[in-house]
Amino acid sequence: MLLKHTPLTALLCLLITLVACSNEHNEPVIVEKPAAQTESEKANALFERFFEEGVARSPMSQTSLGRKTNMGKWDDISEAFSSQSLSIAKAQLAELLELDVSLLDEATQLSYRLKIQKLEQGIANFKWRYHNYPVNQMFGLHSGVANLLINQHKIDTLADAEAYIARLNALPAFFDELMLGLDKRKELSIIPPKFVFPNVIRDSRNIISGAPFDSGPDSTLLADFKSKIQKLAAQDDINISSAEQTALIKEAESALSQSVHPSYEKLIDYLQTLAEIATDDAGVWKLPDGDEFFNVALKRTTTTTLSAEEIHQIGLAEVDRIHNEMREVRDTIGFEGKLQEFMQAVRNDQSLIYPQTEEGRERYLTEARALIEDMKGRLDSLFLTKPKADIEVRAVEAFREQSAGKAFYQRPSEDGQRPGLFYANLYNMDSMPSYQMAALAYHEGIPGHHMQIAIAQELQDIPKFRKFGGYTAYSEGWGLYSELLPKEIGLYQDPYSDFGRLAMELWRACRLVVDTGIHAKKWTREEGIAYYVANTPNAELDAMKMVERHIVMPSQATAYKVGMLTILKVREKAKQQLGDQFDIREFHDVVLKNGPLPMHILEQQVDDWIKDYQAATGP
Repeated sequence: MLLKHTPLTALLCLLITLVACSNEHNEPVIVEKPAAQTESEKANALFERFFEEGVARSPMSQTSLGRKTNMGKWDDISEAFSSQSLSIAKAQLAELLELDVSLLDEATQLSYRLKIQKLEQGIANFKWRYHNYPVNQMFGLHSGVANLLINQHKIDTLADAEAYIARLNALPAFFDELMLGLDKRKELSIIPPKFVFPNVIRDSRNIISGAPFDSGPDSTLLADFKSKIQKLAAQDDINISSAEQTALIKEAESALSQSVHPSYEKLIDYLQTLAEIATDDAGVWKLPDGDEFFNVALKRTTTTTLSAEEIHQIGLAEVDRIHNEMREVRDTIGFEGKLQEFMQAVRNDQSLIYPQTEEGRERYLTEARALIEDMKGRLDSLFLTKPKADIEVRAVEAFREQSAGKAFYQRPSEDGQRPGLFYANLYNMDSMPSYQMAALAYHEGIPGHHMQIAIAQELQDIPKFRKFGGYTAYSEGWGLYSELLPKEIGLYQDPYSDFGRLAMELWRACRLVVDTGIHAKKWTREEGIAYYVANTPNAELDAMKMVERHIVMPSQATAYKVGMLTILKVREKAKQQLGDQFDIREFHDVVLKNGPLPMHILEQQVDDWIKDYQAATGP
């Protein structure tokens, strides 16, 4: 018997009846009333319900979290679904506003404040829902579907394998909805710049290259499916015959040929047509109400009220400061010449570049793994809380490496069984010099993104929307801060390695200048590239990719420096006020123990910690 939407009184009567019927001795039946919920319990129940309702509406999020539900489906990306999401957000906001905030405990008040802000911003941002490029060289859906299948869709059972095939067969409808969204953006004159199209078309063709699409070796998706089926069959507790393996692979080949192939060909044809009307204009100023949109984007990304001009000026000042520190390293090395000449010499020094070979790539991965393992052994001096989930270092897959960024991180599964992934893009080894490796590994791995994100997911006393949500300035600010932290415990002893750390920080300072330059000052793509080349030691390909990233992800790159500067500011304040009582481990716990936070709330958390510490220890 299924009980669904049964009123509480009716349910209690039914339970009393069932218990009475099974009571052979007619003893008195005592039915305990459910304990009354406190206002904080009500709030936290709402937070969990809202989170689960959101995840339930996103099959792709379920897979990302490591859940085995709706594995044969893609997300609904229709306008109707977006409108429904808006209605749900408004209803959730109304429910939260009915709570009596004065009755919430301190921890729940913080969650309440964050959730209200998230809902209000989501509702306000509905007007900007088309101000993006869902197909782009950084994270477009054309490559996202392959990434999800390869890296997140696990096959542990026959049902998982059948769901993988179902997802392949569901791709035509998913891409049709994607193209409807692109059509709507075209009506609004929201079209990516010309440079985007060759990248995404090439990556799309890469996915449908090889068997069963042509006579070459297995395509990326078929090779992935076969590998997972072979591993499944090798498990002792799985009884799968050779005939069943062959049948599954044939089903996958059929789905790839009859569903995936025509879907990508149709998308490619559409993108080629769209490319004909694209322009070279780079900034979002070209979009409807583009200036307003960029200002909103900056506030959301940095969680501050800094204007585009203020951020631009901070960037220029930071570039000057870091250049001066680089001059000190130049002098230590003994190079005679101007800083720009030194940067060019470092850029062209082949002894600092890994070979453009499979051996060179494998050496890079091996050394990056060693750096992360070494840092794991040093964490006790810096942290009280450490992550349980593991981390792996991988090269970016061949199908997307020409377009993808320099490096990035993918969070672990919800249960921590799937490790966090630090991706290094080894397509062009000139862009991955040895002197920058340490800073990059610390940023993406430990003590950077993996440390912060895995700890947040493993926290026991905060709602899931805080564990799995995020604020770009917080996460990327922490990543950049994590590049500096190892220097403070004696690492970067080699001056070239320290120069690499400064080069990475300089790169983020330049981002403040170029991102605002493109989107607020109408810089061209070429002007942005020229600024990076003139002011950093990075390869020109790095500069090109970064500027193209700015263009399709407006404001995102401003988060790193703004976030790092905030963390350093509040750390210095704590040091000044606590003096000898300051403990870096406790400070890091304050920063990490509440999960991701807006910068102004992080400042408040540190202020409260300082006051509490002073009150407990006395003058």
